[in-house]
Amino acid sequence: MNSSLKIGLISYRSNPHCGGQGVYIRHLSHALADLGHKVEVIAGPPDPLLNNQVNNNVTLTMLKTLDLYNPEDLFRTPTLNELADPINLIEWLDVSFMGYPEPLTFGMRMKKHLRETKKEYDIIHDNQSLSYGIMSLAKRMPVTATIHHPMTVDRRLAVQSTKSFLKKIKALRWYSFINMQKRVAKKLSCIITVSQSSKKDIAKEFNIPESKFKTIPIGIDTNNFYPIQTVKKQPGRIIVTNSADTPLKGLYHLLFAIKGVLKTRQVKLVVIGSPKKNGGIEKLIKKLEIGQYIKFTGRIDQDQFVLEYAKASLAVVPSLYEGFGLPVGEAMACRMPVICTTGGALPEVAGDAAKLVPPANAKAMETAILELLDDASQCERLAEKGYQRVLKEFTWEKTAIRTIKAYREIINDYH
Repeated sequence: MNSSLKIGLISYRSNPHCGGQGVYIRHLSHALADLGHKVEVIAGPPDPLLNNQVNNNVTLTMLKTLDLYNPEDLFRTPTLNELADPINLIEWLDVSFMGYPEPLTFGMRMKKHLRETKKEYDIIHDNQSLSYGIMSLAKRMPVTATIHHPMTVDRRLAVQSTKSFLKKIKALRWYSFINMQKRVAKKLSCIITVSQSSKKDIAKEFNIPESKFKTIPIGIDTNNFYPIQTVKKQPGRIIVTNSADTPLKGLYHLLFAIKGVLKTRQVKLVVIGSPKKNGGIEKLIKKLEIGQYIKFTGRIDQDQFVLEYAKASLAVVPSLYEGFGLPVGEAMACRMPVICTTGGALPEVAGDAAKLVPPANAKAMETAILELLDDASQCERLAEKGYQRVLKEFTWEKTAIRTIKAYREIINDYH
């Protein structure tokens, strides 16, 4: 029963610098390997930076794709030689018509890769591609998938956030892969998700019984997120990690809250990352005339990231919805007082260790910020409670142990 498993961990796009999926692949693979299991991560670009030399039980195989979403060469025109490959042709045509084919075509490449290499695993674990290729593999070996949250929520918010008919159509096209994901998810015997909130929402949105899910919260990387006691906090300095123009991340509402706070307080909002050039966030900052109070860091390394947390007085997570809520856990691991919304699974991560406000409510956020800026003892209490909560509840070892237990049940049911 305690024998080592050979695990194929599949991830079609695992950006190691942003987004919970890349973080999930990197840390889960190493945590599973630390328990003595053999893990091969099979991924599309960008490189998930697994640091393979740390653990010989983790190997990385990168599948060659067109990589049309590479910011260094965005939507490039493939060569004729590349388009001679039918999978590449499908991908390019779909992208040309404003679709998002990566989950579909990665599944095709994965199926082809296994056919050519004849590799075998005790279990395949798919990281939310939910493609037809993965469904095909499930007919001949144990397969599970993690769904972090239902992409139908992203689609709905994207459509609702714009008045432009053309932009609504574009949003619908961008999420055209969702129907495939719904069909594939229904065919899998067991689905892993990261919170009770996600389980309920996926079950409802995808019309899948809740009994098919296993809820396994993810860990927080306390080696990279930790308190720095030697750095003095700067009064009125607020940090947020949601730099994206994506409506789901709620930065718009935080900017309105900051505008309100500035009527009575001097504050500085530090946003980790960069806004989209001439995008909605840049335009709103100009409209609100708060540019001098907002600092975008651009891409920064991990040491600078933790230093930014150390210098800030409080962290805000304004997301309208999160399947888990890594930014809350990471801020708490840095011993920060946190304000977050009640969107999705955020309350499950925060517990009673953060100040909760309704999503998309700038006034409530403004009130919470002012309250914490004026109450040092409450800030200290929340910071300590959050720090202890992360250390106790959200370790990658605990996540890996529960994931292996799920694997063994899935394997036994399959055989």
